Amino acid sequence: MLASAEPEEMKEQNSDLCSRYIKIFIVVSCYWVVSITTVFINKTLLSSEDVALEAPLFITWFQCIVSFSICYFLSKTGGIPKVFVFPKGTPWDIAVIRKVIPLSIMFTFMIATNNMCLKYVGVPFYYIGRSLTTVFNVIFSYILLGQKTSNSCMMCCAFIIFGFYLGVDQENLLGSFSLLGTIYGVIGSLMLSLYSIYTKKILPSVNQEVWLLSYYNNAYSIFLFLPLIVINGEIPTLLQYTNFTNAYFWLQMLVGGFCGFAIGYFTSLQIKVTSPLTHNISGTAKACAQTVIATQWYNETKNTVWWASNVIVLCSSALYARFKQVEMEQKARRPVPEEKQSLV
Repeated sequence: MLASAEPEEMKEQNSDLCSRYIKIFIVVSCYWVVSITTVFINKTLLSSEDVALEAPLFITWFQCIVSFSICYFLSKTGGIPKVFVFPKGTPWDIAVIRKVIPLSIMFTFMIATNNMCLKYVGVPFYYIGRSLTTVFNVIFSYILLGQKTSNSCMMCCAFIIFGFYLGVDQENLLGSFSLLGTIYGVIGSLMLSLYSIYTKKILPSVNQEVWLLSYYNNAYSIFLFLPLIVINGEIPTLLQYTNFTNAYFWLQMLVGGFCGFAIGYFTSLQIKVTSPLTHNISGTAKACAQTVIATQWYNETKNTVWWASNVIVLCSSALYARFKQVEMEQKARRPVPEEKQSLV
């Protein structure tokens, strides 16, 4: 009896493990598809001759409206049955606004500069243009939090900077370099770094609910984008635009907005079913696939040194994530001194 019971138990364990791997594969695949699709759709909206709308901040503002509308709907329904529960909360509470609005300002500038970067640079160069986020993380973690970084991580940052410089140099040699797009990419990396650091500070104010923070950020960004649209001189462009009656244009805008919302969901889901390290590795591999697909899609020919710059940045970013993971594991295993232990 015992002998027959053991194979049955092993079969159940193998079945559970297999179903878990299938779930992870589906989630990671969805993350890749949605993330890559979002970049290509945004590039089409921002630079396509078919759309021909020279108003990148208006496009980003509309995507915030779509994301906010989805979050608002989910907050009223309580989420998606048997999939996830949307946390309760309202973005119109004065106390919440005071706490979250500084982070929302960073969020607004982050997504604005990311799309401005994508408008002026090609999709193949987009990853390189925004590759300095890790470097800014190290800088701001030291300045704002006093956290020191190991020599191995610092070496990875040095290689990332070298890869970025090499990529810019080769893009310039190939005649496709955009100084304005690269500047927006660097600013976008800086804002993403600040946003990541301050998110840890603000999350306790929303009960550690990432969905609530996304809901609030999109709600406040709708208003924060309005003066930026005016300052960027997009009002005359919008008044003269003739495709607002085109159903295909609005379909692209809605799909772009939905993808912007979906990437947030699948990012959180991927971290949940795997780990932050796996998410970083997946994101790095996705960036590599995105670059290869983009060069084929746009029929762009790149030289060996250009590809080498991408490999340097990708490998250095992956190694940095791994080194940080090892450091965190070592720190977690260190015994706590008796005088620092809780009396409870």
